[in-house]
This record gives sequence, C-alpha cells and structure tokens, in this order.
Amino acid sequence: MNVSSSTLSLTVADVDASRAFLCSHLGYEVAMADDGFVSLTRGDAAVDVVLLRGGTDVLPPEQRDQRASGLILALTVADLTAEEARLRAAGAPITMPLREEPWGERLFQMTDPNGVVVQLVEWATTADANADATADRADDESAAVIVITP
Repeated sequence: MNVSSSTLSLTVADVDASRAFLCSHLGYEVAMADDGFVSLTRGDAAVDVVLLRGGTDVLPPEQRDQRASGLILALTVADLTAEEARLRAAGAPITMPLREEPWGERLFQMTDPNGVVVQLVEWATTADANADATADRADDESAAVIVITP
C-alpha cells in the first residue's frame, strides 16, 4: 500500500466555527467548500481535515448524527514553546497547558468551538531523553548499571 495523503474527516455541528479555528490558529487553508462541507489543507505534512455538518445527507443514514468521542488531532511541531506563546497571544482556547511527560513528549491542547481537541506535540531528542533517564537513574541508589542508547 502506498498512501499518498492523509485526511481526517470530522462531523461537527458548526462547520464554519471549526473552519475559522483551524484556519486562524493552525494555518489551514480552504481547498474546497460547499454548504455544510469544507476541505482544509496546509502546505506541509499536516493531515488534511474535512469538516461535515452533522445530519448531512452525503453520509450514510447511520453515520449522519455520529460525533467522534475521545478524538485528539495531534500535530507534531518544532519549537512548541513558541507555538504555545503565539497561540496564547492570539487568544486560542488552550485547555491543557504546556507540559512534559516522563517519556519525553512535550505537549499542550486546545479545544475548538465544536469540542475537537487539537494537541500540539514536540518530542525530546534521543540524547535529551537519555540524559533525563541517566539523571533519574543517578538519583536511584539501587541502579547498578546504566544503559544509554544512541
């Protein structure tokens, strides 16, 4: 299988509100639009997003009123700290502040007007993660051997 692109299709109550959020805060651009439908894209490797108004008849009847639950649109970015500062200054609804997980993932989340959670992520380099692991092990007197991977 050769995947040429990726698209996330979301059914939302207010297509225009999600479109405005993704365009103004995350740099998406409208590729196509019609009543109750918009296709968004970026000029980089980010996933394309299609927004469909709930209840639209282009969906099979059993899917027309379904909403995604627990879905997080995660985008990996460079300079997460700068992105978080930019989005705060722009008034973006940051619903989970910037934090770092023990496994090296740095992230924060925003929630769009339709409840779609967007998570921006930056991963620590392997060297950073190994340095943190080494420091953690050095604090643990029971650690007899420390293995550092490239």
